[in-house]
Amino acid sequence: MTDDVRIARSGEGPGLPPARGRVSAAVEEYLRGAGPPLGPADVAGAPVYGDDLQLALYLCYELHYRGFAGVSEALEWDPDLLRVRAALEHRFLTALRADATVHDTVEDSLADLLVEPVDGTGVSHYLCAEGELWQLREYAAQRSLYHLKEADPHAWVLPRLWGRAKSGMAAVEFDEFGGGRPDRVHARLFADLMTDLGLDTTYGHYLDEATAEALATVNLMSLFGLHRELRGALVGHFAAVEITSSPASRRLAEAMRRTGAGPAAEHFYDEHVEADAVHEQVVRHDVIGGLLAEEPHLAPDVAFGIDVTGYLEDRFAGRLLGAWRAGRSSLHTPPRSEISIKS
Repeated sequence: MTDDVRIARSGEGPGLPPARGRVSAAVEEYLRGAGPPLGPADVAGAPVYGDDLQLALYLCYELHYRGFAGVSEALEWDPDLLRVRAALEHRFLTALRADATVHDTVEDSLADLLVEPVDGTGVSHYLCAEGELWQLREYAAQRSLYHLKEADPHAWVLPRLWGRAKSGMAAVEFDEFGGGRPDRVHARLFADLMTDLGLDTTYGHYLDEATAEALATVNLMSLFGLHRELRGALVGHFAAVEITSSPASRRLAEAMRRTGAGPAAEHFYDEHVEADAVHEQVVRHDVIGGLLAEEPHLAPDVAFGIDVTGYLEDRFAGRLLGAWRAGRSSLHTPPRSEISIKS
């Protein structure tokens, strides 16, 4: 690390969280200027979906968002750190291609998404039917890692699209960013939801509470958004999010009403019921349709993006429901009082 990098202005984001293993500890030491960079071979032993690798990757990606307090902004494009990130990404992406690929075509992957199961067993079904307020708090705390930056990872794909795909994607993103009204920005609406739930709305506040499964869902968006070669997968991921959002949001809005979470908590999901029902049509017909009309060779990547989104969401759901049904907290660390109060 050069002296220029050491003295460059530090980021004003959250503080670095406690490390979760050798790899994330080494990344943090390098970010603080207190240790040498890892070599690509150093990441080989960390489990791909485990806490250590996923936190290390999250730390690397967060430099492209708001960064961390005390960490130089110049490290965003530090060559040594980028080599470490590339090694982490390679392991993550290789595992996902092996574990998550289900469908051969975009049509088949979309068809499965569009079918709502009669007896759903996912997180939104559980929270709607029997979830308690403390479980809604845990869910919101972990989801805050994405929702407080909602739509940001997807915006990176805009310069990589053109024509119908670009205009459709821009239209959806415009809605996500509030349609020109700062009070309507979806990240702002989620912060209001967190306030109703008695949670801290500081960006990145719950990073230490987030499980590896939660980190992986956010890392996926950053991985796809930061690589032009993965633009098809990003579009597939975005389609999966928008298509599944409206029915899930309806159930989560009902969960908020049933538990008395508060009007802003209800409003966030009510807003997504309406908005994402419209977004689904735009994404399917204009974004996917426009992309594949211009670049039909990206169809397998779009299908992969859809499949892998479901795969990681299922892993996250398994972590949450396994803990809750056993009467335990789902969080990575012992729950803070603001999350765990059962009321």
